[in-house]
Amino acid sequence: MPKASQPIATPFDKLRANGAKTQRPCHEDLAMAIGLRAGAPAMADFPFATVGFDLDGTLVDSVGDLAAAVNHALAAAGRPAFPVDAIRPMIGGGARLMLQTALRASGGDEELDALLRVLLEHYEANIAVTTRPFPGAIAALEALAGCGVALAIVTNKRAHYADLLLRELGLADRFACVVSGDTIPGKAKPDPAPLIEMARRCGGGRAAFVGDSRYDVEAARAAGMPIAVFGRGAVGDIAFDDYRELLDTLERLAAQR
Repeated sequence: MPKASQPIATPFDKLRANGAKTQRPCHEDLAMAIGLRAGAPAMADFPFATVGFDLDGTLVDSVGDLAAAVNHALAAAGRPAFPVDAIRPMIGGGARLMLQTALRASGGDEELDALLRVLLEHYEANIAVTTRPFPGAIAALEALAGCGVALAIVTNKRAHYADLLLRELGLADRFACVVSGDTIPGKAKPDPAPLIEMARRCGGGRAAFVGDSRYDVEAARAAGMPIAVFGRGAVGDIAFDDYRELLDTLERLAAQR
């Protein structure tokens, strides 16, 4: 008798063979497999229709390039440079506030407008020298997309620089929308308007946000949107520090609301 044909091994079969969970294909152990399932149907059991992400400090580690731009502007004013770790907490409110904070910490912000132009010119020319997605972030995005989730960016970065950075990193096509710091004039996080606009552009349904700063937490809470906060020692509705945990974190977040 001819031998029975053997089923084609799928990424899920390989995961099963390695003892991975297979009950919920949207869980972290299956992120790689979901990313490989091109054209797979949406998973109706995932609790959010839209998941938005802050950019700097959340989706991408950009502190090195931002610190270099701040220190370039400080040098133009004859002021000493700050170490990267001192600049890290200044990030999140947009370039102007970041530079203003650094200037005030080094003697005063009288030259803010002129030095902001210096900072932005340097940053645009060096926007992705060291900036990269955090480990596991791309797999997490692929897993969410495999679950039928609309992905979005809400950042206080100006649109020109946000779009440039996403293109440089090859991420632009992954998002249904990008809401930047100047998308709604006069409305940037912690104002809830950018998050509300994100949900509107993504077609409604239940939405969650992923951020790392107080601007993100305050905006999400004002918008009535649950937030998962990324980073060690982070505080918020729920926190995580490894992108392999993101999908389970979002499901736990949904269960709390």
